[in-house]
Amino acid sequence: MMSEHVKLHDKSFQIYLEESVIQERVKELAQTINKDYKGKTPIILCILNGSFIFTADLVRHFDFPLTVEFVRYSSYEGTSSTGKITKMLGMKSDIAGQDVIIVEDIVDTGFTLFNALEELQKKSPNSIQITSLLVKPEALKYDVPCAYVGFEIPNDFVVGYGLDYDEHGRDLPAIYKLKE
Repeated sequence: MMSEHVKLHDKSFQIYLEESVIQERVKELAQTINKDYKGKTPIILCILNGSFIFTADLVRHFDFPLTVEFVRYSSYEGTSSTGKITKMLGMKSDIAGQDVIIVEDIVDTGFTLFNALEELQKKSPNSIQITSLLVKPEALKYDVPCAYVGFEIPNDFVVGYGLDYDEHGRDLPAIYKLKE
């Protein structure tokens, strides 16, 4: 039985998206991506740390050959963005002439993805599309067009399914929002 509430550090969270709802949406996204990438061999670029669970679940539903790469950017401390981006881990593949699907856990302000896209475009890929489990339209400050979106959510702080609060809560199978 999934808990309706969880406590992480000094904060309490309540259930927002149940595991079954997330898993159904991941399958739907994969079906759409399967149609769009039929006959192609894209590079799946997992943005660490938050999107590792989403990426793993998503790629298991793909029916095309693929390569998975990982990159780590950080702009968060606690529950808010620092306004600075730090690249801590980079990918190994040459993406020139390749189709790239970026897999992100959440697009909040869009700051991290905007900077990542700028960097990736310099490497001359054939195409880049973004898939994000969550998007916060109210919080967006940068234009980052997401081709595949799991859920649009309000500007709430959320944890679970890879998302964390100071490195805790990533393992939760559902998504929880901060209780007011």
